[in-house]
Amino acid sequence: MTSLEHVCGELSKIAPLRLAESWDNVGLLVGDRSQNIDRVMTCLTITQSVLDEILEQSVDLVVTHHPLPFRPIQRLTSDQVSSALLLKLVRSGVAVYSAHTAFDSAASGINQLWADSLGLVNVRPLVDLPANSATEPPTKESGPAAVLGSGRYGDLPTPMPFGELVRHASKTGGACSPRIVGASERMITRVAIACGSGGSFLGAASRRGCDSMVTGEATFHNCLEAETMGISLGLLGHYASERFAMEILANRLGEALPDLQIWASRLERDPIQLLA
Repeated sequence: MTSLEHVCGELSKIAPLRLAESWDNVGLLVGDRSQNIDRVMTCLTITQSVLDEILEQSVDLVVTHHPLPFRPIQRLTSDQVSSALLLKLVRSGVAVYSAHTAFDSAASGINQLWADSLGLVNVRPLVDLPANSATEPPTKESGPAAVLGSGRYGDLPTPMPFGELVRHASKTGGACSPRIVGASERMITRVAIACGSGGSFLGAASRRGCDSMVTGEATFHNCLEAETMGISLGLLGHYASERFAMEILANRLGEALPDLQIWASRLERDPIQLLA
């Protein structure tokens, strides 16, 4: 058996917690570090269907991208959805870990996976870390010394129509109906990336000279802002922009801990469906 503390250590190698945003709630959120772990499941979000899978599969540790709890809670009761889910996990002895924005920003995290998938070169973070923590030594995951920070931006080897870029991105993330702001035929050269809800990165994308941005979702006013800035905006959906990485995380953790049974949730689905 492997201790929870050891599993947490391996997760922190994949996604160093120092990379998390200051507002985030990351690391071990529920559990006894000395408890033994045998079965681990990754997921994007703990929902009722994911919880059912956790209990049916006797999961010892769930590694969820979106933290539960996210904000401080004053009562652990069944009165609210999040606290009710958390209460059932605690009662069943299931540990909860979240890397969230640390995994977003890691050297081989979600935003870097997107940059690689889109074939960008000269890749840099949209928002730099402080100078004394902006680089890390080579690792098995990151290869050469990697630059770290929030989001990513980079150049396309050759200009391409914006619509073509978004269609390619939608295949990677499994987006059923991506949306765009701007003309699909516009030729673009420099792309910003922000998984999840990335509207807040538009200013940084503009400062980096990006003519386009791919993200999960953005508000209506973010879309108007992008239009005014002249930044073509591709919206894949929050789920599609991040869920694929939970499969990759499970595989990486499985390579590091081959004695454990580790998989990505098989029941998790995007709550937003297209109307037939």
